[in-house]
Amino acid sequence: MTASPDSRSPRWAALSALLAAGVLLTACGSGSDGSADDGGKPTSGGTLTFAVGSDAGCVDPQQVGSNESIYSVRQTVDSLTDQDPETGKIVPWLAKSWDINSDATEFTFHLRSGVTFSDGSKLTAQVVKDNFDAVPKLGALGTLAQGYLSSVKSTTVVDPLTVKVTFKEPNAQFLQATSTHSLGIESSASVQKTPQQKCSDGVVGTGPFVLKQYVQNQSITLARRTGYDWGSSLWSKKGEAYLDKLVFKVVPEPGVRAGSLQSGQVDAISSVGKANEAALKGGQVTLLRRANPGVVFGLGVNNSRPVLKDVKVRQAILAAVDRKQIADTVFPTGTQPATSVLAHTTPDYTDLSADLAFDAAKATSLLDAAGWKAGSDGIRAKGGKKLSLVISWFPNAATNQPALELVQQQLKAVGIGVTLKQGQVSQFATTLQGGDFDLVWGNVTRADPDILRSSFSSKLANFYRLPASSLDTALSGQAATTDTAKRKQLVDEAQKLLVQNAYNVPVVELQTQLAVTKKVHGLAFDSGSRIQLHDTWIG
Repeated sequence: MTASPDSRSPRWAALSALLAAGVLLTACGSGSDGSADDGGKPTSGGTLTFAVGSDAGCVDPQQVGSNESIYSVRQTVDSLTDQDPETGKIVPWLAKSWDINSDATEFTFHLRSGVTFSDGSKLTAQVVKDNFDAVPKLGALGTLAQGYLSSVKSTTVVDPLTVKVTFKEPNAQFLQATSTHSLGIESSASVQKTPQQKCSDGVVGTGPFVLKQYVQNQSITLARRTGYDWGSSLWSKKGEAYLDKLVFKVVPEPGVRAGSLQSGQVDAISSVGKANEAALKGGQVTLLRRANPGVVFGLGVNNSRPVLKDVKVRQAILAAVDRKQIADTVFPTGTQPATSVLAHTTPDYTDLSADLAFDAAKATSLLDAAGWKAGSDGIRAKGGKKLSLVISWFPNAATNQPALELVQQQLKAVGIGVTLKQGQVSQFATTLQGGDFDLVWGNVTRADPDILRSSFSSKLANFYRLPASSLDTALSGQAATTDTAKRKQLVDEAQKLLVQNAYNVPVVELQTQLAVTKKVHGLAFDSGSRIQLHDTWIG
């Protein structure tokens, strides 16, 4: 007899608690509870047209990291588990139940029977094994999935519908990882394709929608999967999705997206900026908001750069940034300044607002102590070399450029020259991998604090070139313990080390803000503040 995880021994209470996300919603008038759902009887059929701001250049869920692309490709794959966005509880999806050994090194999943991929092939334990075995070969774009499966020892087929994943060391984060789009299950045929082929052609999944057409930088079109009958246990509708078709149009200019919504050309838009809020409020439009858990928007520091190896310079940058000014000036109403490297909606978040207080005098003092002297043009110099840095950024959110222009002004005020270098969204991962950057603007969403390990451990991808230090010990330790109190203490320590050493410069929490017309119902956020469209209908 199989059992759901919360019906077994007391140790499960502890492990379930440490995986609970405690995600909060931020208020915003009508529809602010995170779903566009104001009654009426749901009807099937119709097309939802959704305008997004950018295209990551890839339609493989296992390789996509940009929210604007995740919104669409997420609908094509299911995951072994799902995570309740309100409680953080891990619940059944493709796996009807699971067992975890006492030290969280073995995870055994019992799959639902009768699940098929859109090419007609069956979901089996072998397919899950094929997926997990292929993750290390995904390359630069697969870093999230690779982080979730780091230290995996083996994936074993126990029987046709039972698969066991064994790790070399305790890995408490893995259950939550199985709820993410990054470990969405793809057909064995898709898994055998190269990462590049999967990016350009898409994949075959078991999801409620099927990819019909992808035109890079223009549109992604999905169609309802006929016969779908294995949705997440969190979804209200059983069986097939309501909508016939989903069309995601790439519309980079936020004002044009807002105008398209108001004119009825599209039904929903992403990345609603502050400048468009007033025009969209009221009438036939509902604004939906939710704070993203995970690593906040900030400056990823290349700690191997000669100038940035100096902790005083990094700490000066940290002190020179006025986070409240940026949040209030650029971002949607309700956006919070960063108070840690983790957003406040992430499990085991620690409030480090005192360490992140704006203090231009402190920044000036630190730069003086590091030997950087003010020049006639206001930019500091040492040994004939100016204190000039380049911030690399990518247009996957309308707030990126104005936020960085403010950062540029704030750093110049203490004598740090900044050049802003825009790249293509599709170049984000390769930029990190190549290491040719000083500072890079970005965030990573995940409703589990282990996102710190995959982002900042020097033992993993280490895109930010951090030196080996006690931070690694804390990050490895929190992933290895099933003791909730101990994990919280280690995550707390990791946050403090990251901020106090300024290995990263947190700036502002990402708040996802969408706008939908009043005819859109049941559009809901998932635990990562992305969207779930199986229950969405138009009427």
